[in-house]
Amino acid sequence: MELIHVDGKGNYTVAERVQRAMASSRRRLTSFVDVSAPIHWNTSQYIAEYLIGNPPQRVEALIDTGSDLIWTQCSTCSLKGSCVMQGLPYYNTSKSDSFHPVPCNDTLCLANRAHSCHRDGSCAFGAFYGVGDARGSIGTEVFAFEHGSVTLTFGCVDTLKFTPGSLDGSSGLIGLGRGPLSLVSQIGASKFSYCHTPYLRSNATPGARSHLFVGASASLSADSPVMSMSFVQGPKKYPFYYVPLIGISVGQTRLSIPPMVFDLKPNGTGGGVFVDSGNPTSVLVDGAYRPLRVELRRQLNGSLLPPPAGSGIDLCVAVAQEKAVPSMVFHFSGGANMVLPPENYWVPLDDSMSCMVMHESSSVSIIGNFQLQNMHLLYDLTKEELSFQTADCSSL
Repeated sequence: MELIHVDGKGNYTVAERVQRAMASSRRRLTSFVDVSAPIHWNTSQYIAEYLIGNPPQRVEALIDTGSDLIWTQCSTCSLKGSCVMQGLPYYNTSKSDSFHPVPCNDTLCLANRAHSCHRDGSCAFGAFYGVGDARGSIGTEVFAFEHGSVTLTFGCVDTLKFTPGSLDGSSGLIGLGRGPLSLVSQIGASKFSYCHTPYLRSNATPGARSHLFVGASASLSADSPVMSMSFVQGPKKYPFYYVPLIGISVGQTRLSIPPMVFDLKPNGTGGGVFVDSGNPTSVLVDGAYRPLRVELRRQLNGSLLPPPAGSGIDLCVAVAQEKAVPSMVFHFSGGANMVLPPENYWVPLDDSMSCMVMHESSSVSIIGNFQLQNMHLLYDLTKEELSFQTADCSSL
């Protein structure tokens, strides 16, 4: 599937895009902390385009490794006046010969814990998020992607109550998580990969595209070194891909962070570190973020400027001092090191000021997509391994 950055379709300034990303990450983090639900999702930042039905109807969806359900808004919600605005017509089941409702005793209906039965015996579902909830019916339909088509079980949403802007004009969501309802699980894929085009390049050139590969087409190249790590086994109630982060360096300085800061808490009560394509920016638990902030302040010293009021941004320098910003390295157990160049965590807001695009969490650490720009990630579910390499994502 082709991917495009969601803000590439909007006429936003760099400062507006950064502030949208930071605000979205904070809202999404709230859903992880405060909401107990089968799926947690807020605003993803990359859109996949595909077709549903026979004859086909075009759909755009946000991709999300942090959840598993696939869903799209349907024309029935328009009748109820309960849709969120989107850029394409709503999918209409009555115009497709290949749509079939799923019975409420079906395995994939029962897989969504918030399920019930319609009067006709078909499956109804509810999915609850930090920004609202989605409700509708579970059905099967033919999905056609750029290469390949498959029949999938998905949610046909007829009631969507989301914070305005949370869907970013797209039609729905493609879950890539570990749960049985995800695209990866339903087609029995053993691996998938994706690569995020840079935020600022897509701002300068709207429509910059990369790809999501699911199945045999997912692989890395021989063009740059590959690093790999084993996933950390997380609580089964979450669809997340946890990774073994053990330390962080800023420039040549290894931060003094006890490794247990990144550990999962006992009995699945939180903590840990996971990679999330649906989270625009990374967040670090306070035990890691505070040493990071202290060390950056030390290294940047007199270059620091006060951040814009109310922006949620913590550290800024004058654009003329950007060269002083060091690279950052995420260290994982097993020897994998993920080098983040300054442009992957620091961005110019305007002609005068450049700021760090990360923030603090009280409970969990998340590696978001801003930090993963121009990095090709391969999820191997047979080996239970995440591999990555630097890449020109727009050329994949």
